[in-house]
Amino acid sequence: MREQLGALKELLEKPLTTYYLIIMCSALLLALGLMMVLSASSIEALQETGSPFTWFIKQSLSAAIGLPVMYLCSRLPVKFFRWAGYPLMALSIIALVMVLFIGSSELGAQRWIYLGPLTVQPSEPAKLGLMLWGADLLSKRARQGRIEWRQMLIPLMPGTAILAVMVMFGRDLGTTLVLFMIFLALLWVVGAPVKLFGGILSLAVLAALIMIRVEPYRMARIGAFLDPWADAQGAGYQAVQGQIAMGSGGWFGLGLGSSRQKWSWLPHGESDFIFAILGEELGLMGTLMVVALFGLLGYAGLRVAVRVNDAFIRLCAAAMVAWIVGQATVNMGAVLGVLPITGIPLPLVSYGGSSLLPTLAALGMLLSFAKREPGAREALAARGPGPAARALSWLGLGGKTKGRATR
Repeated sequence: MREQLGALKELLEKPLTTYYLIIMCSALLLALGLMMVLSASSIEALQETGSPFTWFIKQSLSAAIGLPVMYLCSRLPVKFFRWAGYPLMALSIIALVMVLFIGSSELGAQRWIYLGPLTVQPSEPAKLGLMLWGADLLSKRARQGRIEWRQMLIPLMPGTAILAVMVMFGRDLGTTLVLFMIFLALLWVVGAPVKLFGGILSLAVLAALIMIRVEPYRMARIGAFLDPWADAQGAGYQAVQGQIAMGSGGWFGLGLGSSRQKWSWLPHGESDFIFAILGEELGLMGTLMVVALFGLLGYAGLRVAVRVNDAFIRLCAAAMVAWIVGQATVNMGAVLGVLPITGIPLPLVSYGGSSLLPTLAALGMLLSFAKREPGAREALAARGPGPAARALSWLGLGGKTKGRATR
């Protein structure tokens, strides 16, 4: 045991541990997500389009676009991310206003803009915009000395409130919750006093209660959360079917592709409730693997925040953990019945390009930050050029490779 703990400690002390953890967790979750989207959506896609691969192909195309974006973000300097938050924040606000006028309403929420064959959900890139913009604001003030609590909130709180109000007008309580988690993470890292957190949380709870009270379908969801079996054919139907799926999986699942609930029993099994289909087909072991991957991804993000001596990177990394891991926790908690159903996807796993692309961009940015850990640049240089650089060299599009690639 001592030898194993020593080997683990030695592994964690290596400069590229975080870098490879991010790549490994992202790749495994994305591959698992594509596999589960194919399985969960095949029956409904066959019924609606005549092909079981329709939604899988769309998700694969989103991944094919997102992976180069992730790679590009991993190569960009920190200055670019500091600058990008401002136009992204402005574009997000404009797009959210457009949703209110030309957006489509589905399942009680007005979130989507249809542009021909493309479907855009502006609230997803708004998470990335808030994270970058807020981190740059607070990091600039941190360099000037101690930050007073008023400086923490202005203009960060009004900017967050504008995004949240626009999203709430679209009746999307789940995304509003994620934006709030990003906001709180930024304040926590910058050292906001506990009293300030108490006041903000009180206001947030009051706003959430008002939103729930004024919308009958949200009241029905709360009732279904408290006792889904009381109305198993009505408001509690999705929660009940999700629990049946999870319970049917046992220890090791029914087998990949063998879900019964995807045969038009579980609504939105490819998106909001894909974790239930995963539990049914891969069992408890499959769900624990997903939880472990998100836990490792969160650990990698916090490791970057602790090890890199840059206020902007620290704020971004912590906010990213709150966004991705927090959203995953809310999604999985809703499927398990320990949290109300909010309708937000499971990052990297659920169907939806609007969610996948900003998430991959954020993970690419986290890779860029991981390269700034102590000794990481030197370790990467000693490793030699990566496969992408070697491929460009072979095609005559890059410079001459050095080190191992030339031997």
